[in-house]
This record gives sequence, C-alpha cells and structure tokens, in this order.
Amino acid sequence: MHVFSVWAPQAGTVDLLLGPSGSPAEGGRPLAMGEGGGGWWTLEVADAGPGTDYAFSLDGGPARPDPRSAWQPEGPDGPSRVFDPAAFAWSDEDWAGVDGRGAVYYELHVGTFTPEGTLDAAVGRLDHLVDLGVQVVELLPVAAFPGRWGWGYDGVGLWAVHSPYGGPEALQRFVDACHARGLGVCLDVVYNHLGPAGNYLPEFGPYFTDEHETPWGTAVNLDARGSREVRAYVVEGALRWLRDFHVDALRLDAVHALVDDSAVHVLAELSLKATDLADVLGRALTLVAESDLNDPRMVESPREGGYGMQGQWADDVHHALHALVTGERQGYYVDFGSLEALRTTMTGAFFHAGTYSTFREEVWGTPVDPTRHRGGSFVAYTSNHDQVGNRATGDRPSASLPGGVLAASAALVALGPFSPMFFMGEEWGARTPWQFFTDFPDPELGDAVREGRRGEFASHGWDAEEVPDPQARSTRDASVLDWDEPTSGRGAALLAWHRRLLGLRAAEGDLRDDVLGVSPSLDVVGDDDAGWLVLVRGAFRVAVNLADHAQEVRLQRGAGVEGESGAELVAAYGGELGDDEVALEGEALRMPAHAVAVVRLR
Repeated sequence: MHVFSVWAPQAGTVDLLLGPSGSPAEGGRPLAMGEGGGGWWTLEVADAGPGTDYAFSLDGGPARPDPRSAWQPEGPDGPSRVFDPAAFAWSDEDWAGVDGRGAVYYELHVGTFTPEGTLDAAVGRLDHLVDLGVQVVELLPVAAFPGRWGWGYDGVGLWAVHSPYGGPEALQRFVDACHARGLGVCLDVVYNHLGPAGNYLPEFGPYFTDEHETPWGTAVNLDARGSREVRAYVVEGALRWLRDFHVDALRLDAVHALVDDSAVHVLAELSLKATDLADVLGRALTLVAESDLNDPRMVESPREGGYGMQGQWADDVHHALHALVTGERQGYYVDFGSLEALRTTMTGAFFHAGTYSTFREEVWGTPVDPTRHRGGSFVAYTSNHDQVGNRATGDRPSASLPGGVLAASAALVALGPFSPMFFMGEEWGARTPWQFFTDFPDPELGDAVREGRRGEFASHGWDAEEVPDPQARSTRDASVLDWDEPTSGRGAALLAWHRRLLGLRAAEGDLRDDVLGVSPSLDVVGDDDAGWLVLVRGAFRVAVNLADHAQEVRLQRGAGVEGESGAELVAAYGGELGDDEVALEGEALRMPAHAVAVVRLR
C-alpha cells in the first residue's frame, strides 16, 4: 500500500497515472485523486509498493513527475518511481556525526571523479580520501537533471537522485560507506533556481514569483502568495537528505539569491528545524552557505537576528591567494593580489568588509568580529568547481603554476584558521581541466547553451573556437580525473605533501586554532616586492618563497612564542618535485625558488 499525495492548489482535478509497465506517459491507468485541505490531493492505492511507477495529470493534461519524487529512473521528464528510504540496511548505527566547523572538506563531482561517473564507483576511491586526511566529502549536487552528465546546478527533480549516478539507494550506499571509514558527507543543494529543462513546478502551483528577480530570472516564491507550501518544499526537501540519507551537512548554493522578505528568512527557518532534527538524531548537523554578501550574520544564531548557518564559503580568501600567486587581476580579482589583501583575509575572512569594491562599484560587506566569529565557520580553498569550471577552458591553477607554488598555496589553506577545502585532484596537482559540460537532450537548448558560452567569453577577448563545446562528450571526458597522475613524479610528491600538511593539522593544536584577528598567534608578514611571506600560527611559521630565485626568509619570533630561542624545520617543499633543499640556519631559512616550509619555534 502507498499513499500518493501532491500539492496542486490551482488544479480542478488531479489524476494519478499508475503504470504497471512503468510508462504512465504512454497511457498509464488514471485514478482520480481526492481533494484535501490546502490544495493537497491524495489517494491510497493498495497494490502500489516500492518500485511502482507513477505520474500525475492535472486537469486532464499530460503526465508529469512528482515534484517530491525521490527516484526518476528515466530522468526528470519520465515517470516517478515509489522509493522507500527506510528499506536500506544501514550499518552506521555507531556513527557519532561530524561537526563541519574546522573540518577538512573535499569537493567531489560524482560524474567526473571516476571514469564510471557513479556513486558506487566513487566508493572505491574513499580510502584515498581517508589516507589524505579528509574529514568531510562534499558532493556537488546530485538532484535529477536532464541528460547523462552535467555539473548538477541545473537540477529540476530536487528531491530525487540523478539516475545515471545510481539513484537514491546508491546515495545511501555511498553515505554508509563514508561513515564506515569515518568520513562525513556534505551534499550541495540548490534552491535558488531550477534548470531550463524539465521544470514542471509552475504547472503544480505558485513555486515562482515575479516580485523578485535573480540572475536566473524569476525568483523561487518564498514570501509571496502561496509561499507557505513552497517554503515547506525547500525546507522539508533539505531535511530529508539529513534524515533519510544520513547526510551530515548541506552546502546551500548562492543563498543571496534566496530572496525572502518574510519575518523569518527561509534559511533561519531551516536552521531552527535542523537543530531540532539534530537533537532527534543525536548527531551534529551542519549547514554551510555560499553567499556573496560578505555578511557575518550568515553564521549568527537566528535568535540573535542571524541566518543560523554553521559555515559559509570564503571567496575572498580564494581571491586574495589566487591573485597573489597567479598575478591575475581581471574581473573580481581587481582589488586583490597584494600581501595586505592576503593578510586581511587570512585574519578576518573578508577583504571587502565595509570597503569599496571596484568590481561591484559600491561599498560591500560587513567586518567579522573576532570576539564573536571563529575561523572554523568559514570554508577556505585555493580551488573549487566555480573558480576552475567558470574559466573559459576550465584550466586549473596546477596547469600553469610550479609545483612549489601549488604546495605553498595548499599550506596556507590547510594550516590557516579556516575550515580547509580541496577540489578533487588538487591534492596531486591534477593537470586535467574541469570544464563546463552539459547534455541537454533538446538540441535547440543545447545550441543556445553552446553559443551563450562562446559569446560570453568572446566578449572578454577569447577566441570562440578555444572555448570547449559544453554539449560535446569530449568536454565531459576531458574533465574526468586521471588516477595515474598521483602515482609518480610531481603528482606523487604533491600528494605526499598534502598528506603531510593534513597530518600536521590533525596533530598540532596551534594549526587548528580558529581564533581570528591579527595577534601574536595569527598574522601574515612579508614583502610584496621580494615575493616572500610568513603565516604566523602560534608557535608555527609557514614560510613561503614565491620568487623565481632563492632567498633568505627570516622567522621573527614575535610575542606569541616563549622559551629559548631555536627552531625546528617540520616540513618543506621546494621546486617542482619538492626535492630542492630548504635549509634552516638559526631562525632564518634559505629557500630555493617556489618553496614553502613549516617551522616550529621553541
């Protein structure tokens, strides 16, 4: 027996199309549903258990999938399939959860992490992440979207798991396998927009409103007429990942586009309900926001007027570091690239914090208060899917930077005061690109995406022919990780370096200290012109030589280190393969070009 239900407040009639052959769109048996309160329609069917295919017909119209379907075996345009989340035999009864604040994240795209591009295949690589020192695996969106592959940010079946990845039970298997290895799971979820194909929500109800605009068009209806059930669709959809799939954390995409003028913002509502769910489940649940607002209220309690997130991505840290090591100053990098910009972000998360943003042409952001906000609430990275994939050719920093510079960037993130995150393959300096790829079945939409992508970069001076075709299989295939790379040469050296860094972070309290603000325990000093800098972390110094020549870097003791003079070289990486010698002489380092060293002062 199964009770089917759907919210369709504008419909005069709703039929359940129950197809034993799995093809309700081809004439499944129509069964009239009963109208309940609040625009809900329901029907109890005795012989429709898990595995039954179905769809809905509104006012005699075509078959439409269930907006709350967990399983779309034929994609978002096909029938839904009944899925029982309680049927899975979990083995994680002793899993105590993981607090995402201060954890080490690893961002992973299921479709390109392995050649197979499935959740089950990804399980086969989890031991690599354990050995690396990862604590939380962050999956890019798995919600159902049209075609075989894509980034996942064009999802339209927001409660379903993309069928080519293996469907909903495969996600349960993946999470269970992670927990068995001591890994938490964070799932990237997108509620600010839906993709351009396969979105049938407007036929069911007022899921969108033209009272607000977003970069993707009309906004999701969070505060206008009919928004109560839309908010429930978002909030309950998020909570079910945590409850039914045992996910530990959610990363909420572009929350600045969740336009909500309600008395209680939808993020605060989700936060309060997630707190209640955590109490029921007996384990920590973490909500992490991607926000362009540079507003620390994002990580403040709803009871104090905040949004209640436990974390947020810190793009300014990325911009400061990327601009410094690459020399790029175009677009939103225009205000970054100096040692002072890096110092500001490494000690306060935001560079624009009530200051003028040249790129935005306005004053932007609010300062972090070190007495209230901790570094663990901010996720820092040298790369992520956006910062790589939204480049014209999807080239990673590792495609052009020397190994020693990559090692230095990794050390500043891994040993800084924030929650570090690494983008898949970054740990060995992957040379494979990560490009923008789609697989829209509609040829007209595919053409529009292709021409739009090429036109966008042509306006920035790129030859359109250099921009990979998003619809070409070769673009997706080029983005798949090459697992032979970390087995030798620079790949093996960088992988060993990342393991060393994360081992140090796990072992040393000073390197996990997340108190922000310039102090004897946290600072960045250096010389822009000479190309060296030192990150101060309690008794530790992370010294970096970005110059193309060898030079001496002095480790000033500062007021934060007591005891006899002396220093110990803990770890070093010099040159392309990490084997150029770094020498410690007293409290000065002789460093080759493109080198990094971790020193403990005594």
